[in-house]
Amino acid sequence: MTGSEDVTQQVRCTVADGVARIVLDRPEKLNALGPPQRERLIAVLDQAGSSVPVRAVVLSAVGRAFCAGGDLSLPRRDPAVDGRPARVVGETGPGVRSAQALIAAVLDCPKPVIAVVNGVAAGMGAQLALAADFVVASTRARFAELFITRGIVPDAGAAYLLPRILGLHLAKRLLLLGGDLPIVDAERLGIVHQLVEPEELQTAADALAARLAAGPTVAVGLAKRLLNQSLDSDRVAAFDREEMAVAMNVWTEDSAEGLRSFAEKRDPVFRGW
Repeated sequence: MTGSEDVTQQVRCTVADGVARIVLDRPEKLNALGPPQRERLIAVLDQAGSSVPVRAVVLSAVGRAFCAGGDLSLPRRDPAVDGRPARVVGETGPGVRSAQALIAAVLDCPKPVIAVVNGVAAGMGAQLALAADFVVASTRARFAELFITRGIVPDAGAAYLLPRILGLHLAKRLLLLGGDLPIVDAERLGIVHQLVEPEELQTAADALAARLAAGPTVAVGLAKRLLNQSLDSDRVAAFDREEMAVAMNVWTEDSAEGLRSFAEKRDPVFRGW
C-alpha cells in the first residue's frame, strides 16, 4: 500500500443523501493529524464545499478519541542548531500554517459542518471540533488544551478561536494553565449542540445532518459566512455584507421555493441551489 492510499484510508470520505461523511480512521494514533492527514482533510473539506450535491458535512472518528491533535510521534529536529533555537518562525512556519489552514478549511466551508466528538479532542483536535458549526458529543467526550504543559505555544488558531467561542478568561484558563473543558461544561456554555450517550451518538448526528441537508444550502452557507465574519467587523461592514448576501440569495431556486411554499401554505422542498 502506498502512502497516498494509506492516508486516503486514514481520512475517509463518502457522500450519500446530500451528506459528505468524513471519518478520521487512525485509532492507533488516537486520530492524531500529521501533515499528510491534514492535507488530505483540507482537500476533502474543499471538495465537499464546492460540490453541489453535498449539502452538509459530518466529521467523525473511529476509536476512543476524536483527535489527539498533532502527531507528536513524528521525528523532531535537534533543540538547537548552531547554538540558537531551532524552532524559529522560518523553520516552524509550514507546520503551523498547515494547522491554521485546516481550521480555516472548516470555518470557510460553505456547507454546515457537524463535528461528532466521541472521545477526547485535544489541541488541534479541539480546535477542529470547535471550528465546526455544530458539535454533537458523547458523554465520554472532553476538550483538552495541553500545549503549555508540553512547553508549546498554542497553535491551530487556538488563541483566535477560543476567546470567540469560550470568552477571553476561560480561553486564558485553558491555554495558559493547560487543562480540560469537561463536556458537561461545554454543553452548559452552548458549545455542544447535543450531548448524548455513546450508543446514541451516530443516530443524533445523522438526524442533524439530514435536517441540514434538507435545508436551503446557499442561504445556510451565506448565513454561516456572515456569522463568522461578524466577529471581526464593524457594524457598517457587517450590514454591507448582509445586503450583498441577501441580494445573492434572492436569485436561488430555494428562495423562490420558500416564498411559493409560504403562499401555498405548505412545507418547502429545498433543492440546495
